Amino acid sequence: MKYNVTPAEKSTVKIEITFTPEEFAAANDKAYVRNRGKFTVNGFRKGKAPKHVLEMYYGKGLFYEDALNDLFNDNYPEILTAEKDNFTPVGDPSLSVEEISEEKVVLTATTPVKPDVQIEKYTGIKIQKYEYTVTDEDVDKDIEGTRERFAQSVEVTDRPAQLTDVANIDFVGKTDGKEFEGGSAKGFDLTLGSGQFIAGFEDQVVGMNIGETKDIDVTFPEDYQAEDLKGKPAVFTVTLNKLTGKILPALDDEFAKKLGSDTVDAYKAKVRERLEKNAASRSLNETENSIITEIAKGATAEIPDAMIEKQEEYSMQRMEYSLMYQGIRLDDYLKYVGQTRDEYKKNFEEEARRTVLHQLIVEKLIKELNIEATQEEIDAKVAEQAASVGKEAEEYKKNMDPRQLEYIEGDIKVTKLFDYLQANNEMVAEAK
Repeated sequence: MKYNVTPAEKSTVKIEITFTPEEFAAANDKAYVRNRGKFTVNGFRKGKAPKHVLEMYYGKGLFYEDALNDLFNDNYPEILTAEKDNFTPVGDPSLSVEEISEEKVVLTATTPVKPDVQIEKYTGIKIQKYEYTVTDEDVDKDIEGTRERFAQSVEVTDRPAQLTDVANIDFVGKTDGKEFEGGSAKGFDLTLGSGQFIAGFEDQVVGMNIGETKDIDVTFPEDYQAEDLKGKPAVFTVTLNKLTGKILPALDDEFAKKLGSDTVDAYKAKVRERLEKNAASRSLNETENSIITEIAKGATAEIPDAMIEKQEEYSMQRMEYSLMYQGIRLDDYLKYVGQTRDEYKKNFEEEARRTVLHQLIVEKLIKELNIEATQEEIDAKVAEQAASVGKEAEEYKKNMDPRQLEYIEGDIKVTKLFDYLQANNEMVAEAK
């Protein structure tokens, strides 16, 4: 076997693989042995007809396809290993037969590969830096949310509906005087103020009395999922069946103890610490995204479709998990919005292209700047993770999957890269 690699269009390589007649003949014989049981020829028991007889009856190329696939599958991984420093495949190859003759057999594999990204500039750029702070109001709001989760539900009979109530409603939605699919329900529990329904709907339920029926006017947003409802006015006839209110627990030391703190002040301090940690993480993530976004403005790459499609599929999986968490099947959601899986996946195309480009930029800069993770740094991260689950570092490391160590190494490199980029660009802080 011999092969030759040449660059092709849109970040692909053409791998021309040449086999000798002897190699092809051996593969053809193996294909015959594996498949002969599928054929019957008069005068021979099933599976016992000689190869030349089968070829006479069914054609000389009877086993060619299987033989060629075997030759390719047996040799392609070896080629990729030999060329690992020259290109990285990012998708399945497209295989074509160029020649089958007495002199040679030639196959061509067109393989999508990771593209080289051209970066115009990555230092000396003015870049927005995000800084999120935690206020007393943020702490109070978080605590109020916790009290809401521990609230006692009680049926309300002596007042109109108000925000935070759970309103049990019947509704029928109409556009242009006609009911539309998915616009009606009976006995639906809606938490007022949750933003679950179209803007303006829940606000108009507030103030309704039990047993009251009311027409609610709303307008579907321009970016609504269902194409036939985008930007259209609608009228919902709503009947309020039942109201469930909440009695919040008192914010006292007893409540704090239930949440793992001795006093209210200690609980508030713990909440603030958690919020500040989250704010720091958000600041870092958005700043890093800001850096890559600015660098990407001057970066180009011929990204193969295979990489875009893979990222689109990943986004679809996240979407599916999110819907599952809400108790909704993806197929049901797609039916509701009137799109196939492939059609809906296209919604993620631009985001996917942007994400892939950003990943390529990060990889290129790590390589160009010779950024490495030392063993000491890796061990420190492992020890940190071990401590978080109450285990000794050595014991924890023994049970780690190699991919976990690879992830830790990669994370250290990325952290170092962004430290470098922050130090070598003009970071303009914006407090939030």
